[in-house]
Amino acid sequence: MKKITIALMCMIMATGAAMAQKQFTFGPKIGVDYTHFWDADGDYSGVLNYQAGLFMEYRFTDRFSVAPEFVFAAQGGKFKWIDYGNNEISSTYHMNYINIPVMLKFYVIPQLSIDFGPQLGVNVYHKATDKWKLLGQEYKETSELNGVKSIDFGVGLGLTYNIAKDVFVQGRYTMGVTKAFENGSEKNGNAQIAIGYRF
Repeated sequence: MKKITIALMCMIMATGAAMAQKQFTFGPKIGVDYTHFWDADGDYSGVLNYQAGLFMEYRFTDRFSVAPEFVFAAQGGKFKWIDYGNNEISSTYHMNYINIPVMLKFYVIPQLSIDFGPQLGVNVYHKATDKWKLLGQEYKETSELNGVKSIDFGVGLGLTYNIAKDVFVQGRYTMGVTKAFENGSEKNGNAQIAIGYRF
């Protein structure tokens, strides 16, 4: 009887551990971003950037889960303008954020989920690199980018596909809903492709 009781307890503990492992996962993710500004006045274009961070996922059911993330993301864009000397200047805005998206996930099939949710971003770095030509010479200067808001809010929509038991790929677009600068209408936009590993 004692052996049977111990065996049953081991089975219950193993089942509970398996269920907990199924319900809660976490791990790292890394990706490539195409970042830009939308709702902008001026000649803006996007730039390739990167992201890296951690995610957690809790499965409420087989269909629904919630997945908060903590991600460092290099963002920004390019802007062309004419100075008072009639010189064309290309400015690259480097704006790095700690982003905290909270994605609600609906699993269409076990391998594929549709992801949607809000994102809070905290700006941790903002510089501008200006490039221009004068009398055939190319010049470059990096300076502080003024007027960047410290807090950014956005909404993300994307897909996650589990290519293996513990590995997934993710595509997402996050649209900023608040202005990126104190003055101006520009809002952040971020199209991203990432890969992650589940523990």
